[in-house]
Amino acid sequence: MPATVHQTTTQFHPGTVTLVGAGPGDPELLTIKAARAIQSATVLMVDDLVSDAVLEHASPKARIVHVGKRGGCKSTPQAFIEKLMIMAAREGEVVVRLKGGDPFIFGRGGEEVEHLRAAGIEVQVLNGITAGLAGLTSLGAPLTHRDHAHGVVFITGHAKPGDTGTDWQQLAATARDAKLTLVIYMGVSSATQIQADLLTGLPASTPLAIIQHASLPQQRHAITTLGALRTTIEREQLGSPAVIVVGDVVSGVAAMGQPLNNAHTLEARYRAA
Repeated sequence: MPATVHQTTTQFHPGTVTLVGAGPGDPELLTIKAARAIQSATVLMVDDLVSDAVLEHASPKARIVHVGKRGGCKSTPQAFIEKLMIMAAREGEVVVRLKGGDPFIFGRGGEEVEHLRAAGIEVQVLNGITAGLAGLTSLGAPLTHRDHAHGVVFITGHAKPGDTGTDWQQLAATARDAKLTLVIYMGVSSATQIQADLLTGLPASTPLAIIQHASLPQQRHAITTLGALRTTIEREQLGSPAVIVVGDVVSGVAAMGQPLNNAHTLEARYRAA
């Protein structure tokens, strides 16, 4: 049986929905397909974490609906967002659901695709660069490395109500034995418990980076150790949205002249350059 040849030019038709990953914030990190989708949309439903610069790709005639979702803040209910997308598609709009990072990495994209397809709406997904990758890359370090990390785990630090959440102690042991980098999303508010549990399997000296507002000019980050996670967050007043990267790959940042237990801003790095 011959291999399937996929169409390379993505189309955006009336009555359809496209979930678009807007990336971590820097508009230059958008994919070409994502920019085309934004330009083609007649209705854009936009998450809180999507930067205004990304929206500059939108048509002046497009209707922009802000459907903010952010942990610890007032958010648009997920069911209401899904209802809006279905209504707009049935009215013949070219709908783009614009999500920070990647729709399928902690973006609830899977839930939205399921609901849209159940309603008979044609839906497609365009990937975006996720904050966990962009954050450490902005510091010049990789998430995997032949000598330091054989793999990477993307994991949420925020469990939904009624869920027991991650077994951090088991994950720590697995990361130690398998030489894995841990990239923790939405973990700042739970950092004290995460730190305590990870320390059961990982040394306190394990390098760690906390990156807030990854890729944006206001990015702030601190390079520290697992044993100093909580105190570093408090001292540097780091908050959401942020990712926490745990693993030996972070030592590459220190090798670039950014010592452990020190905080920096991306703006300061650009000025220094």
